[in-house]
Amino acid sequence: MSSSLPLDTILTGDCLTLLGTLPAESVDMVFADPPYNLQLRGDLWRPNLTKVDAVDDDWDHFTDFEAYDIFTRAWLAGCRRVLKHTGTLWVIGTYHNIHRIGALMQDLDFWFLNEIVWVKVNPMPNFRGVRFTNAHETLLWAQKDRGAPYTFNHHALKALNDDLQMRSDWTLPLCTGPERLRTNGNKAHPTQKPESLLYRILLASTRPGDIILDPFFGTGTTGAVAKRLQRHFIGIERIAEYAGLAQARIDAIVPSEAEETFWLPPRREPRLPFGALLEAGLLQPGQILTFGDKGTAEAIVASDGLLSCNGQRGSIHQMARMLHPGPCNGWQMWYYLDSESGARLPIDTLRQKLRSLHSTPPKDIE
Repeated sequence: MSSSLPLDTILTGDCLTLLGTLPAESVDMVFADPPYNLQLRGDLWRPNLTKVDAVDDDWDHFTDFEAYDIFTRAWLAGCRRVLKHTGTLWVIGTYHNIHRIGALMQDLDFWFLNEIVWVKVNPMPNFRGVRFTNAHETLLWAQKDRGAPYTFNHHALKALNDDLQMRSDWTLPLCTGPERLRTNGNKAHPTQKPESLLYRILLASTRPGDIILDPFFGTGTTGAVAKRLQRHFIGIERIAEYAGLAQARIDAIVPSEAEETFWLPPRREPRLPFGALLEAGLLQPGQILTFGDKGTAEAIVASDGLLSCNGQRGSIHQMARMLHPGPCNGWQMWYYLDSESGARLPIDTLRQKLRSLHSTPPKDIE
């Protein structure tokens, strides 16, 4: 299927037409940053009488909400057609449009996985002082088919977030400084998204080699990040000037060729019961385990994989919670004496050893 796709290419033209030229069920993820339909009336001025560079381009103008809804339903349906059964869709917007888009997504049977709030570190103030400062945008993440398997790199996101589970509120700066593309000193595109935002999205919901479609490509943030992370992209952009800027931006990127840099661990490792350590001979019935790195309690390993401790019998997790109320992982809390090194090590060391043995392919019989 991928051989018939225009991989790593920017298609110049109207997305409603070009989406129809792509094969059905051919892309892994769609990221869409559609027109906001801001409905601006008049110019906006700062207190120092300088004019705000607002989003007033022709591509953001629609005659009314009905026209915007017709356009939105059409591109959403086109994206749904080209998404794989396991594919997901990301859409970003503001209060002007995201609620209308969300309702149409549900009408088209997309199933929401998360709503993400991008909290802007440096938002533009409300110069008139008549409303709250608009300091966030909303991202909707949905799967094509409810209940289908989809990509979510939980461990990668957790590692990116100092080993804490990633939350649905993302505090990231606007696109500023050298990252902001300019022509003749002015912003090349009024709504250029920061690469940090796309980095997090692509790391979360795609894997190396996946195909990402962006039907509103703009100046190419999706393509730039996709190239950095060894993903493929297909961009659609109707304004030739934007497409040219995006192509130059992407061509200048030289991604790392070190494959291990982009390897992502599986979301869940195969489950192994504690008793498997006994079956493999890595632990023995009657062996003594100690609790915590200070060895504050002892337990005897029974032949059925339960522990006996302080007159109680239970699993490694039950006995750990008895000694340490609250969330407690028995694999990390119970220690054994390693006969080779003489060190006390958590029993999770043995679990990882057994997993490596299970994952090693058998050698050919000579």
